[in-house]
Amino acid sequence: MIFDHIAEDTVRGAAGPSGGTLSRRTFLMAGAAVGGGLLIGVGFGAAATAPAKAAGVVGSAAFSPNAFVRVDPDGQVTVTMGYVEMGQGTYTSVPMLIAEELEVDLASVRFEHAPPNDKLYANPLLGLQVTGGSTTVRASWEPMRRAGATARVMLVTAAAGAWKVDPASCHAEKGEVIHATSGRRIKYGALVAAAAKLPVPEQVPLKRPQDFKLIGTPAKRLDTPAKVNGTSRYGIDARVAGMKIATLVSSPVFGGKLLSVDDSKALAVRGVRKVVRLDDAVAVIADHMGAAKKGLAALNIQWDDGPNAKLQTADIVRELEEAANTKAGAVARNEGDADRALASAVTRVEAAYEVPFLAHATMEPMNCTVDLRADRCELWLGSQVLARAQAAAAQTAGLPLEKVTVHNHLLGGGFGRRLEVDYVIRAVQIAKQAGGPVKVIWTREEDMQHGMYRPYFYFRFAAGLDAEGQPVGWKSRLVGSSVIARWAPALLKNGVDRDTLQCIAEPPYALPNIFVDYVQQEPPGIPTAFWRGVGPTRNVFAVESFIDELATAAKQDPVAYRRGLLSKNPRAKAVLELAAEQSGWGQALPKGRGRGVSVQFAFGSYMAQVAEVEVGKDGDVRVRRVVCAVDCGTVVNPDTVRAQIESGIIFGISAALHGAITLKDGRVEQSNFNNYPVVRMNEAPVIDIHIVKSGEAPGGMGEPGTSALAPAVTNAIYAAAGKRLRKLPVDPAELKHA
Repeated sequence: MIFDHIAEDTVRGAAGPSGGTLSRRTFLMAGAAVGGGLLIGVGFGAAATAPAKAAGVVGSAAFSPNAFVRVDPDGQVTVTMGYVEMGQGTYTSVPMLIAEELEVDLASVRFEHAPPNDKLYANPLLGLQVTGGSTTVRASWEPMRRAGATARVMLVTAAAGAWKVDPASCHAEKGEVIHATSGRRIKYGALVAAAAKLPVPEQVPLKRPQDFKLIGTPAKRLDTPAKVNGTSRYGIDARVAGMKIATLVSSPVFGGKLLSVDDSKALAVRGVRKVVRLDDAVAVIADHMGAAKKGLAALNIQWDDGPNAKLQTADIVRELEEAANTKAGAVARNEGDADRALASAVTRVEAAYEVPFLAHATMEPMNCTVDLRADRCELWLGSQVLARAQAAAAQTAGLPLEKVTVHNHLLGGGFGRRLEVDYVIRAVQIAKQAGGPVKVIWTREEDMQHGMYRPYFYFRFAAGLDAEGQPVGWKSRLVGSSVIARWAPALLKNGVDRDTLQCIAEPPYALPNIFVDYVQQEPPGIPTAFWRGVGPTRNVFAVESFIDELATAAKQDPVAYRRGLLSKNPRAKAVLELAAEQSGWGQALPKGRGRGVSVQFAFGSYMAQVAEVEVGKDGDVRVRRVVCAVDCGTVVNPDTVRAQIESGIIFGISAALHGAITLKDGRVEQSNFNNYPVVRMNEAPVIDIHIVKSGEAPGGMGEPGTSALAPAVTNAIYAAAGKRLRKLPVDPAELKHA
């Protein structure tokens, strides 16, 4: 995803797979927190020199913190989270880092949402206040540990000063400082006032991995109790005095406009208060959602469908194929002479692949609550990009940034959808005519048919093999939309979108004479967006499918073939061998079943998956088992790693077997889970996860499970039914009687 690459442009030298530390100096500062506690801030690079005083920090040093650790007089440790929890375990793993170094029980740590502020709460790997790209633990690994360690050292120093002893004779343990010789001990809360007056040490030692007590252990999620007892607050739970509810309908065709609306019947519905007309949408404001939906259904709307009224999915695919044949691509990688190598190869293999538009289909429908006044605006929502949401609201409302207050909440699913701010803009537009606070809720149908979609992509591959079946040349071209061109246009350089090219420009294998290029081809009117790691989720499918085709052409076992290409990539080779061993690779299976494999390096983690699939005579595909081996570097919470992989695999199966957004006459055909299905409980496979012990810096875990899944399944389908699938989702009709 883009977030694996932004770091190279903003914070060069950030921790990578080899475990190096951030090359830019980590800045820390302490001071008295509001209420009398000790506050530790963390800043990075150039941001640390900005003249800013963090809320509650007393001191003259100028910097902008990334996150704060507060120790209150009662000993309570509070982490102000610049990241958002959307099910990935962030609100447990990040506090674990702090608790480890601070020497406190995890149960004594609480967290609070950070306000929007790119300068104060930027993800240090990205330079933006953003949760995405499986970066949270990677970004927090050193800075948050150092913040905890700095607080610990200062508290120990304060205690030693009070006792008039050498700090080296004292140590911290379970929220106390202990003097070993005398046995004296004092709780952190009694030390915060003295500690806040101390100078901040420039360097503090971090624990050695062998000394970890918490990191690497299966910690219970801190956010689980509130989710179980119902006190967790999501954006859709927001309640504001005097608030009304609004829901909306947009032009059924992307790019269409509103011509007219007869709202007389809608206004006659009990509870309906107002009908709001926008350029391309109509909203109904009511006392409750039921009335708003009834009012919406009663509207008589006339639309101008605009230039995309006849658009079909086939038209978009045809444009992609034409672009692949006629347009010059931006060269992402060119080593050796691929054309010459292919011309002289003993065997030439070619293939084309396609992946569809996909919706995010988050469990919590899109929503945003707005209280817009003449001189201020207040929002309640769930967002992965809080500062962007604030800026979008300010611009739409015509207010200065500082007049917009944003309250973030837990997210009932993000997957990249809440990296966008279109729903914020729309909610503020409606609020302008609401006459009071309004919560805007998108119905599932409206969300599905007017969302932001993972792009449709077309791939073309060619490879040359020698007499032993080994690659001597490799060419790949991918054609499709660039999300980066819209989301962060400065990062699209010379036509090369590194997010789009991730996992295809640099596959894990040793491939001589390699050429990779990209053709940007935007679909007419269809908004595209990140989708749980947009580049790898499609590119790994294409690369791993083609590698399997090369193994078939070489008449070699798919695992053995990959192993031979990974001799210079020991971590990738290790997960491949582990997954193969644990899956029983090579052992006989009943008729109609097959195993397929995939390997990837994505989001800083190495992963291999083996899927065991059954293909019925009617073409129905059931994924019976998935074995996953992962090397994600140092593991903070193994329970979270397993949960992330399991959820990613289920998400990936849903997409591989069922996921497709299609267009007919300019309209999205799918509307809800009846025609955009997800894997049901009775369809879920057995999932076996094996984590490689590693001392490397942490890799990301939110998205790898999804991106590795599809090719493992389609390669297994080939093993089971002898049918090579080059297009997703799986079409049972192609497999019937295969």
